[in-house]
Amino acid sequence: MMAAAVAAGQGHEVCLLEKNEKLGKKIYITGKGRCNVTNAADRETFFQNVCTNEKFLYGAFSRFNNQAVMEFLEAAGCSLKIERGGRVFPVSDHASDIIAAFARVLKKENVDIRLKQRAVQILTKSGRFAGVKLADGEKLMGDACIICTGGLSYPSTGSTGDGFRFAEETGHKVIKCRPSLVPLCAEEEWCKELMGLSLKNVAVSLRAGGKEKYSGFGEMLFTHFGVSGPLILSASSYYAEAPPDRAALLIDLKPALSAEQLDKRLLRDFDENRGRQFKNALGELFPAKLIPVMIKLSGIRPEKRVNEITKQERRAFAELMKSLPLTITGTRGFSEAVITKGGVSVKEVNPSTMESKKMKGLYFAGEVLDLDAMTGGFNLQIAWSTGHLAGMCEV
Repeated sequence: MMAAAVAAGQGHEVCLLEKNEKLGKKIYITGKGRCNVTNAADRETFFQNVCTNEKFLYGAFSRFNNQAVMEFLEAAGCSLKIERGGRVFPVSDHASDIIAAFARVLKKENVDIRLKQRAVQILTKSGRFAGVKLADGEKLMGDACIICTGGLSYPSTGSTGDGFRFAEETGHKVIKCRPSLVPLCAEEEWCKELMGLSLKNVAVSLRAGGKEKYSGFGEMLFTHFGVSGPLILSASSYYAEAPPDRAALLIDLKPALSAEQLDKRLLRDFDENRGRQFKNALGELFPAKLIPVMIKLSGIRPEKRVNEITKQERRAFAELMKSLPLTITGTRGFSEAVITKGGVSVKEVNPSTMESKKMKGLYFAGEVLDLDAMTGGFNLQIAWSTGHLAGMCEV
């Protein structure tokens, strides 16, 4: 939508092919239906949140950054607000208002919007783009084509990998695609016992091959298959870089306390519960649902009196609280992934124009490219910046 609006504004005759029954179907579900449209972060912070090929984005972002997106949408009649962490939403909290703003701009620029029209083939002539073939056999000829088909995540919204096929059929390399910003699967059965338990203000460390791949602080959720929640989705961006077999997720349940401080806290708690059994002395430390699991993992007999717990057992328990281990065996699928990691190799795309280096007249923008970022509006900003730059194309 951004690419079409900008290209039409440049004076081009533009046709937008949308295989769904309405525009911007994926936007309706972003931000839990509120649409986290961008992030108000400064340039440095923005690029700290880009996980893959951030240097490729420098040109696109400098030409059309997050402030420009906000100005664009406000001018199109959609009022915005900034929330915690710089996240930007429509004031109404309705993603549909973002779509409506684009629809107004597209109408004003006389873009020919064709709904329920699916392109199935890129047509070429003498090594350059010539047109597209539609599913019904019709051929649309043109001077340029911008492929903005998204990735593979949430396929129900139309992201079924069409763009990757177009790229490969026209001689482009597609970097292996994986689900990202996605829940993680764990080997440990005790996760099922904690299903539905949300932990706030915890820290996690994702390790693989002896190296720390990610560390973060925030909120997570236990599920029947493993772990989810904002903190875990962020960690998943780095799991894709881990060896494909297994990784370790270490959860620090008490990140505000050092190991020494935690040991003193345990001493104090145990002293206050001297005559009680271990299983009845942990109510101040954990949510009720977590207590049986922590007891089991500690190896300390549930009925053991607190005053009988040895210094070694107490310190080992403190260590468990600071580093609760989970064995990560994989991610959930694309149907649960916010974004796709991987895509059209940026080495084959001109970062100053978004035009293919291998085929004149063919452009790529958005999630179809090998670009991805953390949650918080950064991925949509990538779409807006690259789409805007592609729309500026000179035919």
